[in-house]
Amino acid sequence: MNLLTPSFLEETYAKIKEEKIGGRYITLKDIKPLYNDLHTIIQSAIIGQSEQGRDIYQLKLGSGAKKILVWSQMHGNESTGTKAVFDFLNFIKLYANNKIVASILNNCSITIIPMLNPDGAEVYTRVNAKEVDLNRDAVALAAKESKLLRKILDEFKPDFCFNLHDQRTIFGVEGSNKPATISFLAPSEEINREITQGRKETMNVIISMNNLLQKLIPNHIGRYTDEFYPTATGDNFQKLGHNTILIEAGHYPNDYEREIVRKYNFYALLQGIYHISTTENFTNYLDYLSIPNNIKNFYDVIYRDKNNKKDVAYQYVEKLENGKFAKTLIKENEGDLSSYIAHEEFNKEC
Repeated sequence: MNLLTPSFLEETYAKIKEEKIGGRYITLKDIKPLYNDLHTIIQSAIIGQSEQGRDIYQLKLGSGAKKILVWSQMHGNESTGTKAVFDFLNFIKLYANNKIVASILNNCSITIIPMLNPDGAEVYTRVNAKEVDLNRDAVALAAKESKLLRKILDEFKPDFCFNLHDQRTIFGVEGSNKPATISFLAPSEEINREITQGRKETMNVIISMNNLLQKLIPNHIGRYTDEFYPTATGDNFQKLGHNTILIEAGHYPNDYEREIVRKYNFYALLQGIYHISTTENFTNYLDYLSIPNNIKNFYDVIYRDKNNKKDVAYQYVEKLENGKFAKTLIKENEGDLSSYIAHEEFNKEC
């Protein structure tokens, strides 16, 4: 297994980070100027429009036999993957003569949809303009954006897909006191969760990403539940024979803007694609099952009352206020919360 060198990644990240986008609220108008500054080897095209007529872009790079499809922001309020995608594109641009980039471009053909749901991104919502959750629309295909993604899938016929999401701050890593900064999933193909050949190949790629991240942020990586969702995108794409890797960007201490998390998201994406480019045998999968479960054991804030065991937990609600991203604390739970952890904890005054 060819792992990227952590020191090389850490040294280069400041150079390739796309500084023109940041924070949680990323819209089409934020990324549109970036399409004019791509490397000449990256082809950019508008492939369709959203329900409200916003452009949906597709990028293509590489000429290899292994086909990879990447998409982000199918949930409009999940933008960390989008930032990581543009960091990846900058890496391709600035390190075009590097052996890592050469391996990727020579062995892979990559199609990227950086923002599948620009309408949801505009108003910072999970759903599209018709209130459709695109990640639960793989069967009905009720949304224009879902139809477009499926069209690309059927025409491109990728060997591997990267489905980029964000997860809430409530998730931690089982067996540790760490938040789940990055979580992975090899989706199930049916209700019994059989480990098929396709899932083994998906797990194999995830192992490489986990092995890299464990060197950088040990115990911050979780394994998302593989409960089968009959209408979910990843589950259906996996069932159709397109190995689908789900990356969930989560929380890192004091990083509600997810600027640290985007870095590790980029590292994971780059490692996964590089692994595909350098690997012919994807059969080893057992180490995937050793990645700790992603569990719900965090709140954003807990006020501890050790005497009366009446702890009070709060969670941030994210929304737009006057066109800007804002967080508001709301009360979520009360009682003996000793089994929970908080990103910030305070002791109640007696």
